[in-house]
Amino acid sequence: MRETFRGGQRVDPDVLIARLQALQRFLGAVDGQVPDAELVAAHTVVERAGTRLALSGHHTVVALAGATGSGKSSLFNALARLDLSPVGVRRPTTGVAHACVWGQLDGASRLLDWIGVLPRHRFVRESPLDGDDESTLHGLVLLDLPDFDSVQRTHRLEVDRLLGLVDLVVWVVDPQKYADRVIHTSYLREFHRHRDVTVVVLNQADRLPPAELPRVLGDLRRLLDADGLEGVPLLPTVAVDPAGLDGLRAELERTVAERQAALRRLAGDVDAVVAGLDPLVGPEPPRTRPGDASARELTTALAGAAGVPTVAEAVEGAYRHRAVGSTGWPLVRGWRKLRPDPLRRLHLPGGGADAPAESLVAATSVPDPTAAQRSALNLAIRAVADRSAADLPAPWPAAVIAAARSRLADLPDALDHAVAATDLGMDRRPTWWRVVGALQWLVTLAALGGLAWLVLGYALRILGLPALDYPELGEVPWPTVLLLGGLLAGLLVAALTRPVIRWAARRARRRAEHRLLTSVGSVGEKHVLNPVWAVLARYGEAREALREAARG
Repeated sequence: MRETFRGGQRVDPDVLIARLQALQRFLGAVDGQVPDAELVAAHTVVERAGTRLALSGHHTVVALAGATGSGKSSLFNALARLDLSPVGVRRPTTGVAHACVWGQLDGASRLLDWIGVLPRHRFVRESPLDGDDESTLHGLVLLDLPDFDSVQRTHRLEVDRLLGLVDLVVWVVDPQKYADRVIHTSYLREFHRHRDVTVVVLNQADRLPPAELPRVLGDLRRLLDADGLEGVPLLPTVAVDPAGLDGLRAELERTVAERQAALRRLAGDVDAVVAGLDPLVGPEPPRTRPGDASARELTTALAGAAGVPTVAEAVEGAYRHRAVGSTGWPLVRGWRKLRPDPLRRLHLPGGGADAPAESLVAATSVPDPTAAQRSALNLAIRAVADRSAADLPAPWPAAVIAAARSRLADLPDALDHAVAATDLGMDRRPTWWRVVGALQWLVTLAALGGLAWLVLGYALRILGLPALDYPELGEVPWPTVLLLGGLLAGLLVAALTRPVIRWAARRARRRAEHRLLTSVGSVGEKHVLNPVWAVLARYGEAREALREAARG
């Protein structure tokens, strides 16, 4: 939490750490989904904050930043009361950063190593002659930065690097160039989220007539307010007069005593990064899973590409083929075996008892999808991605589309395997087939028995043996009744079972089609919907993590 503290906001270290951890979770969630170029600032803040918090918490790093001729090196020396940083008329004067440490240098050495101040440019503001005069600044690490408007590009780059590492920045301007466009547009305006760790001083105030000083300070305040720096301390300073530093020195003493500058700076960095990342997450969460309509369209397209209609038609044909072979007249069943079984042609499960075992796991002979079917599948996949990412800000829609198509190359084999592994329900012979088949054998045996009886009677006559005495049914001999009755009964049973076979074949087709749709739907879920859902889930994680990082 934050609470009002001496005009600023006190930052709770635990809350700051929680925000950084949330930002780290955000980066983990968007890794591979968002271009790295958009995450550089966030990675930098997380790494920088972790390092700064691990270093000395008892030191406050304050940088004096300004343009050429603003007198910041003179101000640096005046605050240190020692001639530490070179001052001269040749510009640029300050080419490297100089540091002055109030208190023992040992505690600040690791901090200065991280900041990048060379050991030969480090000084300690500690003297037995001072007594307790400097004790109020113990823990201060004051830096004199190179000129940000230096003609040497390396100086400007060094300033930009150091400004990202220090805890508090004292911007030094002079009466001649306080309204310079560069310092306002390129620097001060960029620090609007770091108002709590920004101080502006109008140096060389003694060059102004006393009546002009309030007017210049008022004009500078107006410019700072326009830069978004409302409320930042604005102090006049005079480096050549110790009394002219009282206001700035009091501000530094207050900052050192609070030991909040580092935390406020890091909190401001997190605020800036979160504001920059906010466009990557929408105000509303996306749908938790792709809609049912999209899933049904995808399953239909996958079924077409997998040849489900062809397989379902083969199931219906195979059912009729086998049912007629099992329930038809036994004397003509043999010729039906000469006709190929539709399922066996496709090397599908249920292809028959004599189908090769390897056909159950090897590739099937289902025809390859047509160009129209492939196009329909691509459109269905794109529709799933588009509907799932409809509410997402860039670049998430592109990530969702890429996820939906990420396993497109694996779909043909996966669909073929799914079809081959589906139980089509054709390995079991229905009981009624056996009943009708037994009935057909019974009437066929009756017809054969009658025929044999008649043949025996004719043979006895030809041989001149006593004729058989046929029993009669009315006026028709029983052998004739058995023969004709068996034939007519077989034809009648076959005729009566044909409509039943057609109905049962259509039912078997619908059952197999349902099972096939379930199988290809599982393939679609695994290869298309699950990757899309994974991206949506990561989006949700990123959104929640960024919301947590924004709190506090």
